[in-house]
Order: sequence, then C-alpha cells, then structure tokens
Amino acid sequence: MITACDMRYCTKDASFSVKEVDLAITADLGTLQRLPRLIGHGNTMELALTGRKFTGSEAKSMGLVQDVYDSKAQMLAAVETLAKQIASKSPLAVVGTKAVLLKSRDLTVAQGLEYVALWNAAMLISQDLKTAIQAQNHKQSKPFFSKL
Repeated sequence: MITACDMRYCTKDASFSVKEVDLAITADLGTLQRLPRLIGHGNTMELALTGRKFTGSEAKSMGLVQDVYDSKAQMLAAVETLAKQIASKSPLAVVGTKAVLLKSRDLTVAQGLEYVALWNAAMLISQDLKTAIQAQNHKQSKPFFSKL
C-alpha cells in the first residue's frame, strides 16, 4: 500500500517487504506496477522475487521513502508540519500539481508541457490566483485560500 502514497516516511526501526512470493501468490494491488517507478526495475525484481525484509534506511537509499526518523513522535511532528505547509497553499494549485505530475509520468516532455499549459489556462480565472498575487503585492506572508 505504501507504493500508492504520494510521499512516504518511516522510523528507523521500520521494515518493509514484498511478501506475496512467500505466500505463493503474485503481488497485487499495484505493487508491481508502482514500485519499479519508485525504486527501479532491478531493486523491485530482487525484492519481489525474494520477499526479503528491508530496513527504513535501505528504503530511503532506494528512494521508497523521503525520510527516516529516529522515533514515531519525531516522524509525526515532521509530517504534521509538512501537511500544514501543503494545506496553506492554494487547493487548486495543489490538486493541479498532483494531477500534472501523475499524468506526466506517461507523457513525453512535450506532451507534459502541453498538458500543464492547458491546465494552467483553465485555472487563470480562479480566485486563488488573484489571492496569491494580492498577497505578494502586499508582502503578505500567508494568503488565505478558500476550500475547494
């Protein structure tokens, strides 16, 4: 399930595995589709075929997690700070950024640029853009955005 997350964090005592091979089944739920995009084909092949456990620090070195924390409390505090930072942004910009990133995985750079241009053109009429520009003009540190 971790492969379906946008960002991933863990503690130093965390362990991971692609365990299905030990259960005589093939990993499903998108693991074999998403994991290679996160950690590469070779790493995925080794983990999926062996079912071996790997640590949080190994997960970070492979790119599976963004960061590893010493304790659950430290991790939760850091992730809460991150969530608040993201929540302070324009909901339209956050949704748009995620949509463009996900769509662009399957596009060429030129197609991705065309897609983001179309997305941004549709958002030019949003109140969020006006709010962000006004905040910049008035040196306001944190603009307030409406919910979607």
